[in-house]
Amino acid sequence: MFKTFKNDIPASIVVFFVALPLCLGIALASGAPLFSGLIAGIVGGIVVGFLSGSKIGVSGPAAGLAAIVLTSIDSLGGFENFLLAVVIGGVIQLILGFLKAGVIGYYFPSSVIKGMLTGIGIIIIMKQIPFFFGYDKSAGGISFDAISIGSTVIGVVGLLILVLWQQVLSKKGKIFQIIQGPLVAVVIGIVFYVITQGNEQLAVNAKQLVSVPVPESLDSFLGQFTFPNFGVIGNKDVWITAFTIAVVASLETLLCVEASDKLDPDKNVTPTNRELLAQGVGNIMSGMIGGLPVTQVIVRSSANIQSGGKSKVSTIIHGFLLLISIVLIPTLLNNIPLSVLAAILLIVGYKLAKPATFINMYKLGWKQFVPFMATVLPMVITGDLLLGIGLGLAVGIVVILFKSYQNSHFLHIEDKSNGEQMIKMTLAEEVTFFNKGAILKELDNLTENSYLELDVRKTRYLDNDIIEILDDFTIKAKEKGITIKLISERGEVENPPSYIEFFKLRPKSA
Repeated sequence: MFKTFKNDIPASIVVFFVALPLCLGIALASGAPLFSGLIAGIVGGIVVGFLSGSKIGVSGPAAGLAAIVLTSIDSLGGFENFLLAVVIGGVIQLILGFLKAGVIGYYFPSSVIKGMLTGIGIIIIMKQIPFFFGYDKSAGGISFDAISIGSTVIGVVGLLILVLWQQVLSKKGKIFQIIQGPLVAVVIGIVFYVITQGNEQLAVNAKQLVSVPVPESLDSFLGQFTFPNFGVIGNKDVWITAFTIAVVASLETLLCVEASDKLDPDKNVTPTNRELLAQGVGNIMSGMIGGLPVTQVIVRSSANIQSGGKSKVSTIIHGFLLLISIVLIPTLLNNIPLSVLAAILLIVGYKLAKPATFINMYKLGWKQFVPFMATVLPMVITGDLLLGIGLGLAVGIVVILFKSYQNSHFLHIEDKSNGEQMIKMTLAEEVTFFNKGAILKELDNLTENSYLELDVRKTRYLDNDIIEILDDFTIKAKEKGITIKLISERGEVENPPSYIEFFKLRPKSA
């Protein structure tokens, strides 16, 4: 691990530059104290970084949970109550890790996963627009008088810097990769705030600035931490929120693990069950001291990879850098305009919800596009992430059932010289109760005196429900004068008296 210090130290500085504004911005988007975002970043870097089996993954507060946090703080009656849900969510993640649930992410259709990320991006954009324009809620209604010119100007400047850095400057030289666009935007935002103080037109109001407590001593620093309210542990809503956090945070982590491992030039494979255990411990600790929920996050992980990070050292050091910053420079942090952080999050939201994603999903066909939109729309309309995932998954299952219905068998019909119909039905490799409807339909459509060849030579699994359907059909076949020739690996037989008895004698592998 220490052999890669020369790679990990520069990478940790880059990740710190990216993480600092994101920690504050995600806390802002979550409607939580900004200090809670920094706590989550520190815990994600130091604690999760130490316990995780990932060499390049970086954990911290996740944009994907912002919508859940925002609604949960109000619905649970305060931030302290919400922190208890974070702690319980961490315990649930530990249980999932011990139960080897690290494969859970593979059971979600890619269309639903992409819909979840897209919905998250749209929600982030919608939530950040008021902060970007320095909107004053007390003004009442939407009007130009409620918009801060100063906040808007520096927000636009910050947005242009981020786009320029990403699209042009980052490709021009190493220095533009070491010094990240978000840091530059934040620094210029601070400078703008300082030099425009006293200017009636451009001054940024104190309400539109970051607000991190400034400790006067070690005791006052420790006093900034908030602790969960264990008095509401019997509240069912707390447990529902905890379960939601555990599921969504685990899913987002596992998706990030998969994406990060694909980006890793060394092709390391992260142990997913160990990752769930590490995230569980991280969320317990974060919730216990006033931090937001923690997940592995793709923005910081990809920054780590692109900056040459080789081991978990870069992740851990970035966590210590965050800790040092809130101890030594909190006053400087309080000069950051919220509109600059909003600009950073607008870019994050856009990356998650690019118009190209909608176009690509549409081109893939309705079987991908419908579950995708069934995930996105409920999330955007209601702000409920779990509802969107649930509906998207339900639609995805319906699509799978429809595809299974279509793909249960192959049918070929030809006419004999004597006028009889010859129908050749070849069953698929796996035929389950999902296929009952399609097979029943074909059997019912057989005309009188027709001849059916039923080929099961390629079928490796035939559900008992299908066997019973065939057995029941023997009576109707006799009434309609239908001849059935069953072709299997054991040979051919016409009008078997009992399909149940016949398939009992088949080898299980056949």
